[in-house]
Amino acid sequence: MYFIYIIYSHRRDRYYVGYTSDIISRIAKHNSAATISTKSGIPWELVYSEQYVTKTEALKREKAIKKMKSRKYIEYLIKKG
Repeated sequence: MYFIYIIYSHRRDRYYVGYTSDIISRIAKHNSAATISTKSGIPWELVYSEQYVTKTEALKREKAIKKMKSRKYIEYLIKKG
């Protein structure tokens, strides 16, 4: 299984979109400063996720969300659940 996920930093008031096969350890990495792009936003909170069978599907969805370049769209997804 693969996941796309959205995490949120209150500190930076920012969202981050990513994909992984292990959502728990991936978020732990974000919160342990192991990821340069999210280091300054610690602590990060998981606010949304979707599950996919293949890596290809998850990557395609991650790209689609990022391509929107829209905070409103991300907040719509989170609200929709």
